[in-house]
Amino acid sequence: MKALTDAQKKLVPDLLKIMQQRYAILHIVEHFQPIGRRAIVENINLTERYVRSEVDFLHKQGLLEVTSKGMYITEEGKLILEQLVSFMGEISGLEVLEKRIKETLQVENVIIVPGNSDEDPWIKQEMGKACVSYLKEIVKSGVTIAVTGGSTVAAVADVMTPLNEQDDLLFVPARGGVGEKVENQASRIAAEMAKRAMGDYRMLYVPDPISERTYQTLINEPSIHEMVQIIKNADIVLHGVGDALSMARRRKTELSILDKLKEANAVSEAFGYYFDERGDIVHKVRTVGLQLEDLLGIKQVITIAGGKSKGQAIASYFQQGKSDLLITDRAAAEQILKGNYSSL
Repeated sequence: MKALTDAQKKLVPDLLKIMQQRYAILHIVEHFQPIGRRAIVENINLTERYVRSEVDFLHKQGLLEVTSKGMYITEEGKLILEQLVSFMGEISGLEVLEKRIKETLQVENVIIVPGNSDEDPWIKQEMGKACVSYLKEIVKSGVTIAVTGGSTVAAVADVMTPLNEQDDLLFVPARGGVGEKVENQASRIAAEMAKRAMGDYRMLYVPDPISERTYQTLINEPSIHEMVQIIKNADIVLHGVGDALSMARRRKTELSILDKLKEANAVSEAFGYYFDERGDIVHKVRTVGLQLEDLLGIKQVITIAGGKSKGQAIASYFQQGKSDLLITDRAAAEQILKGNYSSL
């Protein structure tokens, strides 16, 4: 495949460029349908005149449906996108990039999607689709999946589909609710994933973070204790990685702690732990649910995070935290390599 792709790049470079552009247009329509031509132009670096001609072509090929409300992708168009995923990844250099990230972060598996989710939020859904595809490969009957909160993990829920032929999957929140938008909280995400995957879910009704005194009271409650045990015995954990200071502000952290994090050069957060660029823990908040050490007993830990702004945070987490798979975007991957964090 690689030899053929290299030959095509030399012999017909314009053909590959056109293919990438048409592939991008189909992607945009799929995410924003119904969508108009001008809206496509706003989401892609092409002129309106060029987009008009490409839309006409894709319509004639039966890949797009044009209506008075806007454009829709057809079933054949969706099939084309699915068939071209691997090929497009190769011609855009993503396979090489994935290999370099594996070596840099010392992680077993890496999946990289094109784009920068900082600039194009729909790229998070692309990461979500990659995650769902991977889950379909590894999920077995009776599996429990624990999920954290955050907008990227929420994007996985948005594109979730049934993972196997049976409806005996259990989705649980990996921790209590962070003080953020309801749609980005772990319990809501677990419930949405279960609904779309035709599975079941359990909720964890506790705030996050909490004081030590409150923690000791809650953890002894039979219902809370039972739920925590279910979470800790999950088969798969799906979690994001946050920027340290952004996460601290979302939690309405005291100014003294914020100053501590700044002084310690904290750059990432996961599971209530704050890490500096070397992966050292510089602060921890008390949470009910998964702790960092619990990940050692989990069969599959999937980390999903993207955007150029998350590059350093991802690299920081991987210095310390366990993960079997990283799903990210090109911008974050390039930032990780640019920072050369593997030498820390």
